[in-house]
Amino acid sequence: MSRVRLGVNVDHVATLRQARGTRYPDPVTAAAMSELAGADQITIHLREDRRHIQDRDLRVMRETVQTRLNLEMAATDEMLEIALSLKPDTVTLVPERREEQTTEHGLDVARLEESLTDTCQRLAQEGIDVSLFIDADLAQIDAAVRLGVHAIELHTGEYADAVDDATMESELSRLEVAAEHAHDAGLMVAAGHGLDYVNVREVAAIESIEELNIGHALVSRAVLIGMEAAVREMIAKMHGA
Repeated sequence: MSRVRLGVNVDHVATLRQARGTRYPDPVTAAAMSELAGADQITIHLREDRRHIQDRDLRVMRETVQTRLNLEMAATDEMLEIALSLKPDTVTLVPERREEQTTEHGLDVARLEESLTDTCQRLAQEGIDVSLFIDADLAQIDAAVRLGVHAIELHTGEYADAVDDATMESELSRLEVAAEHAHDAGLMVAAGHGLDYVNVREVAAIESIEELNIGHALVSRAVLIGMEAAVREMIAKMHGA
């Protein structure tokens, strides 16, 4: 199997910028530096409240990203029109609540399947790969298969937040079973949320997972050692698996 790919989420570079309302640090620059360091994809989440990534960031990155641009977004009419206009390489549909600090769980595709059908079809018709950010649940994976999407991204938050070895092992096993189930169904399998330099290796070692999207831990490390060094360090941790 080829090496697992790294998608660098630069949202929190924008979080730092928005904290003071300045023009810096620029997530566009961070994206370019990440690619120079070996990132395979740039991931950004354009939220309804625009708390970090702004429309301008998406527009400029669509013109400058040299690898792949993955846009995380809620399945709303506003976001659909933006995606159809700017055509990122991938759209990852995620749940979104204004009051949450970060995405708390996967999208309930099994419950929302009917309402997601049109969004998924319209994106696919424009040549945009569609991914669904879901919990490691077989029913959610089966619903994603019925929607005909290209990929899923497994929510790794429960694994990342585990406070003891037994819970971590249980969650890792759940991720492995889900990844294999999705892979066997023909889906490209990604994973992400809460992954860091300590816990990433075990997830990267899951054979059916092809891509990891990592943001907060990587940007936090970049504050101390620089963006390119932080990305290279993460890639080394992943491939050490």
